[in-house]
Amino acid sequence: MASHAKGWSDARSAAGRHNPWLIVAIISMATFMEVLDTSIANVSLSHIAGGLSATQDEAAWVLTSYLVSNAVIIPLSGWLADMIGRKRYYMISVGLFTLSSFLCGMAPSLGFLIAARIFQGVGGGGLAPSEQSILADTFPPEKRGQAFAAYGVVVVVGPILGPTLGGWITDNVGWHWIFLINVPVGIVSLILVHSFLCEPEALKKERAEKLKRGVRIDYIGFALVALGLGFLELTLDRGERDDWFASSFITFAAIMSGVSLVLLVLWEFAHRDPVVNLRLMRNRNFAITWLFMVTTGFVLFGTTVLIPQFLQQVMGYNATNAGLALTTGGLATMLAMPLTGLLTGRVDTRAQLIPALLMQVFALYLMSGWSSDISYGDASLARLISAAGLPFLFIPINTAAYVGLPPDQTNQASALLNVARNLGGTLGIAIAQAMLIERGQAHQDRIVEQLNPLNPNYTEGLAAIGRALGGAATESEAQLGVLYQQVQRQATALSYIDVFHTFMIVVLIPIPLAFFVRQGKSAGHGA
Repeated sequence: MASHAKGWSDARSAAGRHNPWLIVAIISMATFMEVLDTSIANVSLSHIAGGLSATQDEAAWVLTSYLVSNAVIIPLSGWLADMIGRKRYYMISVGLFTLSSFLCGMAPSLGFLIAARIFQGVGGGGLAPSEQSILADTFPPEKRGQAFAAYGVVVVVGPILGPTLGGWITDNVGWHWIFLINVPVGIVSLILVHSFLCEPEALKKERAEKLKRGVRIDYIGFALVALGLGFLELTLDRGERDDWFASSFITFAAIMSGVSLVLLVLWEFAHRDPVVNLRLMRNRNFAITWLFMVTTGFVLFGTTVLIPQFLQQVMGYNATNAGLALTTGGLATMLAMPLTGLLTGRVDTRAQLIPALLMQVFALYLMSGWSSDISYGDASLARLISAAGLPFLFIPINTAAYVGLPPDQTNQASALLNVARNLGGTLGIAIAQAMLIERGQAHQDRIVEQLNPLNPNYTEGLAAIGRALGGAATESEAQLGVLYQQVQRQATALSYIDVFHTFMIVVLIPIPLAFFVRQGKSAGHGA
């Protein structure tokens, strides 16, 4: 039994006699497939709606159904991996995701597609927690940063490439293929996992001991997780469409979520065999890194949605060019990942986290200075700075989170970290969309207050518009129409600036907590 660091041994390694880096490559296949699917369908909704004779709002359930089932299964995945066996549970997740992807691509109706997406979310939700647990057990602490860096490329780049790839496939092949492309990847992944991934003897013994003691299924915990996170996802994803608390459904969902999550915390702390081990939050290091993972998801998913929207709504870019502005950031992320892996374990975790958070603050500061006259280079630069800093958040967080945790809690810890990333992303998107509408209306009201015949700028502006229009017969209406378009554009630009400024503050607030994160290289994997 090789020992590479104090408190760590390869008895829990999933590599067996194979090269550990081969395991990283194999599990990254399914990861890329899943994280791509969280964003690839966004740009295809109108095509899906048209192809299945549904409204745009009905088609949005294609996204919501996946997010809800995904959110519910992720915190349960640690317990399921412990009970079923990690390799077996991982293969079940890959198989279910692959089969569901095929059914999505062949869906004859919207109802069938939504049902298939629910099962796809269940399968996808079990992938990332299992994979991160595999990496934490397979690599010693001093090499764990490099492993997470290689794995992290697909986790961070997938959501960035998703909208661009989804738009190209939809335009050139058809929306069905945004799901069908998962099928060959999933089949190859299953074959490779079956052939090369091992179930360590240590995990088999732990599982046998738990089963020998008797499996006490935490049914109440299961129900509270499903209700709490399911209704939370519904509230955040559907709130803006349904006018938030003006909707009785959203009000009901929010109340159910809040009550269920409070009861979940009380129940799981008191339960002997909790389905979600919230006691891990008593570990200061894990609690802080969990919060930073929420922040990382908030920035990653929030800006991934905001930047293309700004470029299309304010700057008039098409979907392809707007997506390319994100792609430059993806390239920066891929270049920074190997450097992050080399530094993690050699450089103090705090020396990576704090500059990375400040890079996000600076990038958001640049975005909050955008106007309707920015260049493509301005947009790409801000995204590049943000994306280049993301690996220095994602990798140290994932490495430091396991410091001081018992080895048999890696499955549960991985599940909670993925809950944090998804929760942060959902919060970021929901807050951004709500603010865009509210602040857009406020800015439009303020601008319109100044548009009256007593304002010389108003009359001169109308005259200039009239001359540009060539003095058409319906000049007055045409002038007002053009002016109103300009008002809307300016109000929209100002609302985006407000959102970027708010995001900057959200990232700035938790930075002092980084000083309390323990250094990963000095601690083993053991308790």
